Amino acid sequence: MGEGKGGFDPARLARIGKHIEERYIAPGKLPCAAIWVGSEDAVVYRSLHGTQRAGGAPLQEDALFRIASMTKPVTAIAFMMLFEQGLVALEDPVERILPEWHDIGVYVSGGAPPFVMERPSAPMRVIDLLRHTSGLTYGLQNRTPVDAAYRAQKIDPGYRAHTADSFIAALGKLPLEFEPGTGWNYSVSTDVLGIVIERLTGKSLGQFFAEHIFAPLGMVDTFFQVPAEKQQRLTDAFLLGAERKLVLADAADGSAWLKAPGFEAGGEGLVSTLADYHRFCRMLLRGGELDGVRIVGPKTLELMTANHLPGGADLPSLSRSLFSEAAYAGMGYGLGVARMIDPAQCMIPGTAGEFFWGGMYSTAFFVDPVERIIMIFMTQLMPSSAYPIRRELRTLVYAALRESRVWPVVR
Repeated sequence: MGEGKGGFDPARLARIGKHIEERYIAPGKLPCAAIWVGSEDAVVYRSLHGTQRAGGAPLQEDALFRIASMTKPVTAIAFMMLFEQGLVALEDPVERILPEWHDIGVYVSGGAPPFVMERPSAPMRVIDLLRHTSGLTYGLQNRTPVDAAYRAQKIDPGYRAHTADSFIAALGKLPLEFEPGTGWNYSVSTDVLGIVIERLTGKSLGQFFAEHIFAPLGMVDTFFQVPAEKQQRLTDAFLLGAERKLVLADAADGSAWLKAPGFEAGGEGLVSTLADYHRFCRMLLRGGELDGVRIVGPKTLELMTANHLPGGADLPSLSRSLFSEAAYAGMGYGLGVARMIDPAQCMIPGTAGEFFWGGMYSTAFFVDPVERIIMIFMTQLMPSSAYPIRRELRTLVYAALRESRVWPVVR
């Protein structure tokens, strides 16, 4: 259903659901899809498509989705809360909090462990975890011997195979792919950041989230493990298989998310709903506050959403990554979120200063602090690169604006 509000053209908003239904649901490319477009105080458009489970009932508005890397901005906000309290600084060496990494090295040579490594010329800093300049990687990058070692050690998704301590210990024995601060590589950095938060607070990541973010914001359906009474709302998750057919990857009945993980992964572990993530995004859009509750200060959020890549570079200048949740051109990276630098380089509509991210099940969000809009998209298909739907949705949302703060309507 569409609701023409907040400077949007209702007829153009209606294109969004039509596009999703005709291009992706009817041909069987996506199992389900849901989109919300919002402003500070209202949902201006929403539509639901497909089925909640294979062959089952239609998708419901309170469906639970695995949001994967959309966990990362939540972890970044949690860290910035500790930063505001003076418990940690962005320039702090990671080994101050994770002493197991005192002797971590940088890859020199070798096709398998034991690798030849050398000491980095400068220590990995906490900011490197936040902006993915740490030298860590993902095994699914599938490019280097270090990536292969991650797969062999079950580093990602390691939260099912490891405890927090064994995860840190296993990582500490493997080399970094490059000197910290000299490149950008999408990685397990935010999972490590979640463990940093646990070490600093003495609480599990889920407990810290629940007490300091979810409860204050009224996010009642976001968690690392789906409660028994909410299991029926969990969606099925799919993988794009041979001949581009959907293959059931994690059935809602018997899902891994019904069980406690080995540790609560700050980079990939949460389940959430459209309504909950919208509340989180509204807090971001409002400069760190929602309904009278302040999570972080506006200057902290300004710092977090700035481009922190060395020298003000964009991702193509620094990326060593074959996989990410964003296209690279015209994009920078902040502390837990990507930042639009130049829409012309991206070749899609947008606003300089807009920030965003997505998850491996093809979920996505963006927050535009200039036009004052939010977009949240949920589905459950791996990999996120299967279809260009994120770029298409961004174009459709911006095309529906009839009033812009950059180009105001002349009356």
